[in-house]
Amino acid sequence: MKVTEKETASTLDSLKANSFLETESLGKLMRKYAIPCIISLVVAALYNIVDQIFIANASYLGSYGNAANTVVYPLTIVALAIAVMIGDGCCAFVSLCLGCGNNEDAHRSIGNSVVLCVIASIILTAVYFIFQPQIISMFGGGVNEETYTLSKEYFTYISIGIPLYIFGQAMNPIIRSDGRPKFAMISTLAGAVVNIILDPVFIFGFHWGMMGAAVATVLGQGLTAVLAIWYLCNMKAIKLKKNSFALSGKVIGRFIPLGICSFLAQISLVAAMAAINNMIRRYGALDPVFSQAEYAQIPMAVVGIVMKFFQIVISIVIGMAAGCIPVVGFNMGAGRKDRVKKLFSMLLLSEAIVGFIALVIVEVFPRALIGIFGAANESSYYTDFAMKAFRVYLCMIILACINKATFIYLQSMGKALASTLLSMVREVVFGVGFALLLPIWFGLDGVLYSMPVSDILTFVISVIVIAITMKS
Repeated sequence: MKVTEKETASTLDSLKANSFLETESLGKLMRKYAIPCIISLVVAALYNIVDQIFIANASYLGSYGNAANTVVYPLTIVALAIAVMIGDGCCAFVSLCLGCGNNEDAHRSIGNSVVLCVIASIILTAVYFIFQPQIISMFGGGVNEETYTLSKEYFTYISIGIPLYIFGQAMNPIIRSDGRPKFAMISTLAGAVVNIILDPVFIFGFHWGMMGAAVATVLGQGLTAVLAIWYLCNMKAIKLKKNSFALSGKVIGRFIPLGICSFLAQISLVAAMAAINNMIRRYGALDPVFSQAEYAQIPMAVVGIVMKFFQIVISIVIGMAAGCIPVVGFNMGAGRKDRVKKLFSMLLLSEAIVGFIALVIVEVFPRALIGIFGAANESSYYTDFAMKAFRVYLCMIILACINKATFIYLQSMGKALASTLLSMVREVVFGVGFALLLPIWFGLDGVLYSMPVSDILTFVISVIVIAITMKS
């Protein structure tokens, strides 16, 4: 009887700690949870982008270093995909549990998430070291010898930090589910600040090149992971116990499906980037300009930069949607579907506004954007292709933002199947399919057309799903 009383008290404490999610205004809750989440994700995206900016402006690296960064970037996304599958799934499940007073499953899911992060990161790191040459070639690193050499150097040191990166990124949404979005933001921001400070020191001061950029990144990721460990020992609404870390197939089977959409959104992006990189290498070799050895790396470097800008925008979009996960999950668990519906409408409008602002930037200021990435040190072909890439590849970015919000919101409502299918259609069927097919007819330009075509078709499907969801 004594144990039951303790469990009851713990459940009541958890409900009390998060009960404001059912009563506070949705606008206030959206700002409270979304803004820290946005900052966390943008900062996480900036790790690689900051590396690329400093690499691009180092005269001894230039577009070769940019291309190498583009080759390795998808491989960090694989690690992020694993992290968000575990972290976002656990976050959504914990929020649902707290909404209906199930504190037992909440703490066990967090403990199981920690163990899964450790196991997955060790396996992925081993795979990266064992199959390094094959992986680099798979993502277009063989475009020329200099790009391959720099890719290998960068990849080696980035791989060392994979366990730290997975753990820190997975714990971030879990910390938010405990009602501490600001701490989640601060832990990620602290790591990024370390990276920003050390990048110029290592690249320009010590002249460490790609190794310096990678080491700065790993040290920043290490700080974020240490702060996450500290927080797990001092959680607010949920208290971890020894049995929290005992792996349970039943518990894992309940929260991992809720993170599958996040996983597929990231991992399918990797598949699309692999297809795009290889199409760039193949059809760039047929281009009158980029078939020349001294310019061969430019299309890959440029498309990588465009993707990095897109990643910042999508980080804002995902941050807004993912920030709503604890609010949506709690209200779904508490039976407040009226609030869930209203928040969905608010989110879609906000995402469309973000997309419109991004569209104006890429269409009006592409020259300024590419100037940040060392255009002054490159040929006119670099700038001309970059301006074209920004304007064509991202011309439907508004629709991309709405699509992404729809995927994640469905996930937060517990509609894992619908969310997963939508994500799969966008990223794999359309994203990879058009990247492979359109270059057949349009050459190198076909790679650029693949993005807007995919977003238009996905939006049509998303509108239907949104209509059905709102009615239900």
